[in-house]
Amino acid sequence: MWCKNCNIETNEKKCLICGADTEEDLPVEIYYCKNCRIPIIQTATQADKGICPVCGKKTKYLSTDLRPVFPEERLLLELLLEKKTNSLIKTSVWAVNNRYYVDGKSIVIPNNAFQKVDANKIIQGLEEGKKSNNYQYFNKYIRRFTTANVNRLNYLKSESFNFIKHASKKFEEENIVVSFSGGKDSTVTSDLAIKALSNPSLVHIFGDTTLEFPVTVEYAKRFRQNHPQTIFQVARNDDQDFYDVCEDIGPPARMMRWCCSMFKTGPISRVINSMYRNQQVLTFYGIRKSESVSRSKYNRIENDAEFVKIQQQTVASPIFFWRDIDIWLYILSENIDFNDAYRFGYDRVGCWCCPNNNQRAQFLSRIYMPEQSKKWRGFLISFAKKIGKPDPEVYIDTGKWKARQGGNGLPSASDVKIRFTNCTTEEHAKIYSLVRPSADDLIGLFVPFGRIAPELGNKLLNEVIILDPKTNIPIMSIQPFNQSDYDYGVKIKTMNVANHDDLQRMAGYQIKKFNACRKCLKCESLCRVGAISIIGDKYYIDSDKCIRCKMCMTAKYLEGGCTMDKYLRTKSL
Repeated sequence: MWCKNCNIETNEKKCLICGADTEEDLPVEIYYCKNCRIPIIQTATQADKGICPVCGKKTKYLSTDLRPVFPEERLLLELLLEKKTNSLIKTSVWAVNNRYYVDGKSIVIPNNAFQKVDANKIIQGLEEGKKSNNYQYFNKYIRRFTTANVNRLNYLKSESFNFIKHASKKFEEENIVVSFSGGKDSTVTSDLAIKALSNPSLVHIFGDTTLEFPVTVEYAKRFRQNHPQTIFQVARNDDQDFYDVCEDIGPPARMMRWCCSMFKTGPISRVINSMYRNQQVLTFYGIRKSESVSRSKYNRIENDAEFVKIQQQTVASPIFFWRDIDIWLYILSENIDFNDAYRFGYDRVGCWCCPNNNQRAQFLSRIYMPEQSKKWRGFLISFAKKIGKPDPEVYIDTGKWKARQGGNGLPSASDVKIRFTNCTTEEHAKIYSLVRPSADDLIGLFVPFGRIAPELGNKLLNEVIILDPKTNIPIMSIQPFNQSDYDYGVKIKTMNVANHDDLQRMAGYQIKKFNACRKCLKCESLCRVGAISIIGDKYYIDSDKCIRCKMCMTAKYLEGGCTMDKYLRTKSL
């Protein structure tokens, strides 16, 4: 959306600055000046559209977005095209996805080319070519590019600074956080927030997933050195090993990225909770509308529980409307240090083995991370064999593993199935199967239902009573139960409620958590008051913090009542 009054972009129907009605945001187009050999960023309503601001000559439409191709990637392109080393060193090279523009002329590298190419030959060619490779001509084109697009840069800075100041009004500065991934978007977001708020001491939280590119870890270290006043926190899950979890529940897939919660969102949530307890924080994220369909549905300032992964956060996105070329215009104009992965040709930086990575990214990892890539492919082939794929290497190399859904072929899949029988002697009572003996941690899962009162239960049966938090009336009875059908079991009876089925369904969700919990940390992130924590192998709910909102037992926020249900559910269940 676009506010003509303030001349700014927004994602709201009314401008956050002046309150005026907004219009659809203006589309950005990339033109190319053949004379200057640079791209020009232009909007649909621009008066001098089609004219180069540097030389005044006519330009030609090129693309909706672009990124610069650094000399390291240009050398790689030469090898892929089987051209002489550094034969393109004097050219101006830009790209979008697999389409390269060399002095404005389009060259497409098909995806299958990345599969067929000999990685070892490419590695050797890069090693030989880098000795004579340099930035002389690249820097010349970048200087022209930044000069030609200075008006676009000034607009981007002005609009984002105003947005950041507006978003921060309701928060104390110590409750403002920057989410730092080491990628280009979070790098720009960090720089904008620091400058807009004139505060070099803003809290930055780096989510080290343990699956970062080595150059990302190196860049994070440089960032800390270059920003000595920044409060830099590292969020890392050292309790889990990625390969061990993959062995248990299968590798992450496009629709089943359990790794995000377990190795990124969860650890970040823990850092926020340790720093702010139950206080709400404002987090500046490098989220952009153009990145995906799902992100285009976000609001620029978001606190809706359906979209915000960590409920303690209100999320604000200063670069929400920016394109890739805008990000690079800012970085290159402001002389900001950035992750070297982009020099190699990666267009996004995250987990190096992410199922969302395209063929080119996987190819780059075979070149720049050969040992890790070999180990990962070997694991995937072993996994494919384990779940019964007839041609495991084809299944892996064609990327079909990325479309995997559910826990078919995995022994752990049985843990998410709620097995129960209706009690024949008591009304509104069910006997649930457990994978291990019931204990205090099972009872603790029922804290969100109300006050736990073991003193009111039948001591001979080890019965525990749950009282309604408002009326103190018993609403549930829990007691261990043994019968021939189950190795371990628990009987749950509901009472004094209008809808017994609803209460039993939520009780079933907690049984599923008890049986299937893999410490994914999703529940920790979901609790906005920090009442839920995973301590060792135990799922713990603090009765003093819990406000009984029942979000952790609502399928709207936890599909199937437990995140593991999504990853381990099978068609036969």
